Amino acid sequence: MIAKETKLKGCYILEPTVFGDSRGYFFESYNKQTFDKLINQNINFVQDNESFSSRGVLRGLHGQKDEFAQAKLVRVTQGEVLDVAVDFRKDSPTYLQHVSVKLSSENKKQLFVPRGFLHGFVVLSETAVFNYKCDNLYNKDAEIGIMYNDSDLSIDWLLNEDELLVSEKDKNLPTLKQFFQ
Repeated sequence: MIAKETKLKGCYILEPTVFGDSRGYFFESYNKQTFDKLINQNINFVQDNESFSSRGVLRGLHGQKDEFAQAKLVRVTQGEVLDVAVDFRKDSPTYLQHVSVKLSSENKKQLFVPRGFLHGFVVLSETAVFNYKCDNLYNKDAEIGIMYNDSDLSIDWLLNEDELLVSEKDKNLPTLKQFFQ
C-alpha cells in the first residue's frame, strides 16, 4: 500500500497493491500495523459504516465536535464517488481548505480523513456503496455540518446543482458565516 499526504496535513490518499490474474484480484484493504506506519499515527477504529446511494446523492458536509470528533478511513466498494474533506481545525495552516478525490471500486483508493475535518461525498455512478471506518462512536449531540454549496468553500462537486439529491437535513445546514455567528 502507498500513502500520499494531500495538501491538508494528516489527510492521506491510500492506494493498495492489487494482485490480479485471470481469476480476479486480491488486495489487503486494511491492516492496522501497515496503516498506522504509513500515516505515522496510532488509530483505533471502533465502528464500520456502509451506505448505498444513487447517482447525484450528496451526503455532507458533516463532522463531530470536541471529544466526539471522528477520524475516518473511507472507500467505495461499488461505483464511484467524489469524496471531499474540509480542514475544520482552527489552528491548522490549511483551515477551511479542502481536497477532493474520486474513489471507486475500480481504482480502490481510500481517503484517510483526520479528526477535526468535515466530510462529504457525491455519487457519480448510477449507484455506489460507500464504506468507512471511524475511530470514535457517533454522537448525535456532537454533530456539526456546513452547507455543501457554501460559496466560501467553493467546492466543485462535478455535477450540476439540478442533478444533486440532498436530504432536507443537509439543505438546512448553516453556511460558514452562519455557523460562526
